[in-house]
Amino acid sequence: MDAVRRLLLSSRAPASWGAAALLARLVAGPVFLGFSVGKFARHGAESAALDRYGLPYPDAFTYGVGLVELGGGAMLVLGLGTRVAALALACDMVGAIATAGRIEGGPVHLGLAPTLLVMMLLLLWIGPGDRSLDRRLLAR
Repeated sequence: MDAVRRLLLSSRAPASWGAAALLARLVAGPVFLGFSVGKFARHGAESAALDRYGLPYPDAFTYGVGLVELGGGAMLVLGLGTRVAALALACDMVGAIATAGRIEGGPVHLGLAPTLLVMMLLLLWIGPGDRSLDRRLLAR
């Protein structure tokens, strides 16, 4: 448990970067939550897009991406499992850039997605910040 605590709470960034972690979590989390809703509410259109990008099993893939974005976005907002969520969402953004960014381009796929990727990498580096459930639960 000590190794897990060190991994989740350690930071290579200065302590003053806690505000940056909070800001990144509270900006990116709702964005991921918003995009996840589309994967379920407009499932057919989202699945067709993934099919155009050449992904296998686009119907199942759409649900999978939606779940990653829904769960990861909620975890970021709460500051719970922040580094795990950031890693999963960073992979999601690499996938978005490599597929939709390559095929469609545009400000969402080649503007927002890279910005979210940088934010997730920042959270992987600096950790959840002081104002997170991670800190409260694992500091006990």
